[in-house]
Amino acid sequence: MKLYLDNCSIQRPLDDKSQVRIAVEAEAILGVIQLIEGGQIDLVRSPALIYEINRTSNIERRSYALQLISKSKFEVRLSPAIEHRASQLNDLGIDTLDALHLAFAEASQADFFCTYDDKLIKRALALSNLAVVVVNPLELIQEIEQ
Repeated sequence: MKLYLDNCSIQRPLDDKSQVRIAVEAEAILGVIQLIEGGQIDLVRSPALIYEINRTSNIERRSYALQLISKSKFEVRLSPAIEHRASQLNDLGIDTLDALHLAFAEASQADFFCTYDDKLIKRALALSNLAVVVVNPLELIQEIEQ
């Protein structure tokens, strides 16, 4: 299985777990990370993901995320086709950076794109021609266990 985790999903285990949803999603991502480290899931990285992680002001969070994506087996490079696809997705209502992440995920032929951004999930699910399945961390765990 090939997986594109967005930065918010990567960072989820470091969030304040006083809310049940955050705590459960954090545990789900930690389980996914174990599968990545065990070689059962192939993680995808992209220049957009590296850019977003490097914008993280908290040094510990940035270091954590960079360490995780260093384990990825697939790096997708920016191309005119990806730029064009990101522009199409942006025109369909997906925020610019999220559109770029989705375009990279599609180009890598990732099976899943994982985010906990409800707005992004809702907009992505409304698209009929998206070539990657967009899921939240809990849905990802359900998919893995099938």
